[in-house]
Amino acid sequence: MFTKKDEPKPESKDLTKAPGAPTSSVPAPSLSNKPKPSPSIISSDLTIKGNINTTGDVQVEGTVEGDIRAHMLTIGEGATIKGEVMADDVVVHGRVVGRLRGLKVRLTATARVEGDIVHKTIAIESGAHFEGSVQRQDDPLSSTSSKPAA
Repeated sequence: MFTKKDEPKPESKDLTKAPGAPTSSVPAPSLSNKPKPSPSIISSDLTIKGNINTTGDVQVEGTVEGDIRAHMLTIGEGATIKGEVMADDVVVHGRVVGRLRGLKVRLTATARVEGDIVHKTIAIESGAHFEGSVQRQDDPLSSTSSKPAA
């Protein structure tokens, strides 16, 4: 006679594995179930003197005196950046004094840029003010690319 603890347990099936696939005690890696973090925001009453370096997104509404490197950078209408800007995706609504490097660069109608732009793709809206040179490169973010020849 079987007691409760001696009873054979029914086999549970893992429906996520193919039949005959080897079993493992290590859980499978999740496919980026984490939500994308919100951008870091530099508010309009904030002035930063120094460089900013992140792999995330940044939205600048204040003033930055230094270089910025980010994945996506949005420069607000009232923002001013004095330094080099480098990001995969750059949208400029405000003012940049310095070189701008990006895979995708967009200057909106309220943008004011004084410096060279190195880009893969660029869009300049009517009304944007731009003073400098524009150079297209397949990899504008690479550290080996040099300044355009004078």
